[in-house]
Amino acid sequence: QVQLVESGGGLVQVGGSLRLSCAASGTIFSIDRMGWYRQAPGKQREFVATITGGASRNYADSVKGRFTISRDNAKNTVYLQMNSLKPEDTAVYYCNAGIRSSLRGSRYDYWGQGTQVTVSS
Repeated sequence: QVQLVESGGGLVQVGGSLRLSCAASGTIFSIDRMGWYRQAPGKQREFVATITGGASRNYADSVKGRFTISRDNAKNTVYLQMNSLKPEDTAVYYCNAGIRSSLRGSRYDYWGQGTQVTVSS
């Protein structure tokens, strides 16, 4: 069994910063790509950022230059540093990871429960 647990969400003013964390736990052999997605009220879930095991990063255009994704492989944790926050960044942020539980096992996608980020103007 694998779990992803996010933390670090909250209420922040426009221009402020937040750092989200997501820790994977359970039976883990390896973690491939890790990422963050978000879902605003009344909208579909959208891609925010991903990072591969080799630390190759990809960002949505809307967050480039403001958000930074990183990971600590020793802690099975991915982070999202969010700076210069805007009201349109308000959403529930979800962590995602591709995880194998054994050497020959299949890779499965896991999701966290989500953490609320609210940016007030």
